[in-house]
Parts: sequence; C-alpha cells; structure tokens
Amino acid sequence: MTNRRIAGAFAALLATALGMYAAPANAQGDAERGKVLSYTCQGCHGIEGYRNQYPSYRVPMLGGQHAAYIEIALKAYRSGERSHATMRAQAWSLSDQDIKDIAAYFGTRGEIKDAEVVTSGVERGKEKSQTCVACHGERGVSANEIWPNLAGQHESYLENALLQYQLANKEETAGYGQRNNAVMAGLASTLSKRDIKDLAAYFAAQDGLYTTKKTD
Repeated sequence: MTNRRIAGAFAALLATALGMYAAPANAQGDAERGKVLSYTCQGCHGIEGYRNQYPSYRVPMLGGQHAAYIEIALKAYRSGERSHATMRAQAWSLSDQDIKDIAAYFGTRGEIKDAEVVTSGVERGKEKSQTCVACHGERGVSANEIWPNLAGQHESYLENALLQYQLANKEETAGYGQRNNAVMAGLASTLSKRDIKDLAAYFAAQDGLYTTKKTD
C-alpha cells in the first residue's frame, strides 16, 4: 500500500474523526481516588512486560498517556466497542466518574522513559507514519488529548491494536478481537502486514510512555 493511497484514505476520514470525538466534559478527575480504584488494573498494567495470554502481546503502558484518551478507551471496553474479555469484565461496572478518576490517575504526567529496543522496520515506519501525524503527532506524541500517545508503546501491542481495527465488523476474528472505530478501521484497512509491523516498530522506538508501577 503506497503512502499516497494511505493519505487519500486518511483525508476522506479526517473530517469524520474530528466530528465524532470531543474531549469528555469536565475532563478533570480525582487522581487519588483513581489510584485506589485502579488496584485491579495494576495486576496487568503495573507489571513491566506483562503479556496478554492469547493472542500474545505486551499489555499497554499507561504512564504518560492522555487522561481523556484513557477515558474514551475505557468507555469503549464498557460498551463493547472494543472486544476484550478481561477489559470488558473490568470496565462494565464502572461509572462515568470511576472511569474519569482512573483515567486521571494513569494520565498523570511523569518522566518520559527510554524506548524499548526495536530491531527492524523503524526507518520504513517513519516514512509511513506521516499519515498518522495529524492525529498522533510527530513521533507519536499527540497534541490533542483525545488521541493516544503512541511514542514508546510496546511494539507487539501496537501491532495487535492495528489488527483489531482491521477486523472491525468481521464475523470471524480468530480470537484477536475487534475495535469498532470507523475512523481507525478505515485507515487500518489500507495497511498491509508489513505496514503494520513497520509502523509499530517506528512508534515503539520513540522515547515516551512508561509502566505506572503499583508503588507510583
């Protein structure tokens, strides 16, 4: 898939993207209350290198992520827009305020961490990432808090997320789950397996997100 074709698909969807999302009202949550509520979250997200069992990928780092985006993501798991059995079980009983407070805790800014070592695909991913810049920013650091920071995120997690967007609205996902987001699904549908690997490698190679430990 050429950059021109990817860019064309992006241009067609960007206006829709900007209309679909807005930062949650009263975006400030109670980070101290969120720290208490996040106790069960830390069983996966608070352990360095913890992996989802199947499909196997490292669970996302949340330290340094935008609180507004974490709030959007948790609501998507609660509603079923994102399919993941464990996250659905965690999120379904959370109130809007609970979600806001958990997001405030994990979204607390901290020191940017060194990126993980990525062995290949970084230069190819850098070229292909130009389509992503409008929302996710240069090097994957987003200026708009409704879009996630990608810089430093685990390579395997980014690969799996893009695959789940490709599988949106599919009847068979081979256990990989789905993310039913029209904008990202449209963009991901233009990507080859090589594109996905290269993009994940590039963003993972940037300094950025980190694991929020249980003691933080």
